[in-house]
Amino acid sequence: MSSGDGQQSQALTKPTFSEVQASALVESVFGLKVSKIQPLPSYDDQNFHVCISRTKDTTDGPSEYVLKISNSESSKTPDLIDVQSHIIIFLRAAGFPTASMCRTKGDNITSLMSVDSGSEIKSYLVRLLTYLPGRPIAEIPMSPQLLYEIGRVAAKLDKTLEKFHHPKLSSLHRENFIWNLKNVPLLEKYLYALGQNRNREIVEQVVQLFKDEVMTKLSHFREY
Repeated sequence: MSSGDGQQSQALTKPTFSEVQASALVESVFGLKVSKIQPLPSYDDQNFHVCISRTKDTTDGPSEYVLKISNSESSKTPDLIDVQSHIIIFLRAAGFPTASMCRTKGDNITSLMSVDSGSEIKSYLVRLLTYLPGRPIAEIPMSPQLLYEIGRVAAKLDKTLEKFHHPKLSSLHRENFIWNLKNVPLLEKYLYALGQNRNREIVEQVVQLFKDEVMTKLSHFREY
């Protein structure tokens, strides 16, 4: 896939809801009145930081949420989104500081919304999660202790997820999904984005090491 193809595909599937439309979604699907809403960074989905107005029915609940509108391609695989959502619920129950899933007025954790784009009807899966305040790790100075803590939490997460079960767990297996760690070689087609510099050389070396040292042993690794 060329850079042009990738950008075009992403543009065709990524939701383009306005803040007004997103506010209306929160109210109609989840029954919450929005007092403030603003976009959050996203890759191919669309995210909004949502603040709600307090009512007599919501005085004890959270006041900040994240509205997540999945892209139209991912929305065609509701089983995958359902597994992801139940993983969040499972990890929270296990004591991890994850978001909580907010249920729809119909007591579901997702809702499929159809939108007329003019030329076709597009469908998007919508979820609402509690907002977790904090700073992205990219903005925090690195230290050996911080790196150790990241590794410790990642290991705990991995061990905990060994106990997770779901009838559609196999939906997580997407052969050419670029975010799958076993697909590191797929990054080669995007090396052009680094230009000709030292960073590109490092990435090329890592990809080659992965091919030589990891790909040959993949069958011996546990996937999930």
